Amino acid sequence: MEQRVTRLGTNGLPEAFQQVDLAALAAREGTPLYVYAAPAIRERVRGLREALAGLDAGIRYAVKANGNGAVLRLLAEEGAGADIVSGGELQRALRAGIAAADIVFSGVGKSDAEIALALEVGIGRFNIESRAELDAIQRIAAARGDRAVASVRINPDVDAQTHAKISTGKAENKFGVSIDEARAWFAAKAQWPDVQLDGLHMHIGSQLLSLDPVREALARMAAFWKELDAAGHAIASIDVGGGLGVRYREGEHAPDAREYADAIARALAGFRGRILVEPGRWLVAEAGLVLTRAMLEKHGEQRSFLVLDAAMNDLLRPSLYDAWHDIVRIGGADGRDATTYDVVGPVCETGDTFATGRTLPRCEAGDLVAILGAGAYAASMGSTYNSRPLPAEVMVDGARYAVVRRRQSLEEMLGGEQPATDWKTP
Repeated sequence: MEQRVTRLGTNGLPEAFQQVDLAALAAREGTPLYVYAAPAIRERVRGLREALAGLDAGIRYAVKANGNGAVLRLLAEEGAGADIVSGGELQRALRAGIAAADIVFSGVGKSDAEIALALEVGIGRFNIESRAELDAIQRIAAARGDRAVASVRINPDVDAQTHAKISTGKAENKFGVSIDEARAWFAAKAQWPDVQLDGLHMHIGSQLLSLDPVREALARMAAFWKELDAAGHAIASIDVGGGLGVRYREGEHAPDAREYADAIARALAGFRGRILVEPGRWLVAEAGLVLTRAMLEKHGEQRSFLVLDAAMNDLLRPSLYDAWHDIVRIGGADGRDATTYDVVGPVCETGDTFATGRTLPRCEAGDLVAILGAGAYAASMGSTYNSRPLPAEVMVDGARYAVVRRRQSLEEMLGGEQPATDWKTP
């Protein structure tokens, strides 16, 4: 299957959302409302799988991008495994039908309880990021009588050319270890007899729109693999990470799956082990949007504001990363004059801003608006700040839809709270 650039219809919405009546959906399920398009997710994962067909490769979806159970189940049906960074994500993946053997556990801070759970269910591999973690896995595996399978996450010190907050492969970042430290671990691996240290892992950052940093990092990874192989250390797995970028605005293009697979094949030519890739955003970001209604227009002395019923607690990316999301009025221009707005939410923070100086057809209270590119690092980063319950999520497939997370009620949000009447002494 050839990967297609995300196409927008004349109404500004991606093709995968054209068959469903979004206005009727919002009227029925309320707003804010996350909407995920199943066909778009299937197309991406199938395109990547076919691009990798000439390699002994497995897809390990980065659950942190979007951990909704329906999304995970769809990906599991398509043969994807999971890359997880917490015990909660581990249980989400298992519940969705992803086999434990197809799960890799990444992250710089795995607790003893999480390590023990991962060993208990038999995950495929740990990606180890520090000497302290390696020692902990050895201690816990020995106590349980288990043998952990592990890869070393190397930090190749490559600039991913992305936002500083999602760059993970430079020496100053908290992730992974230097090649020098990893080399010492392999030389001394007899110190950890219950850890089968036979893999390499890297991940240099997220929202990569150029493959040049990937190629540079792959070259450093490949050189280290060959060095280890020559020294007698058999490497069974090389995990090249993820981070492929997506189109958030006009002029941006997602890296092509075939070019990505070709870069991996060229760098790792001659490798006889298993290759793993960890896409998250690339698989799901463009398959999601947020439906939200205009609450009011506010015209200040210097700026005009469009206040939506969605807020930064629902979609944090613009506030956290200064991220761009295309915004579309459902119903199009409808003969209305163009108006330049700062598009904001009702949360009591100046940072509760989705866009600054954005030109849209003039909007009135009650108008429906879609914020595009919200399938990744969106609902998964949501909160109940300002005591705002979490929004509902639905999945669409053609003209049909299913609720995949019901809207949180105030009672559910407050359910864990209680008055300070049951006093105890530590």
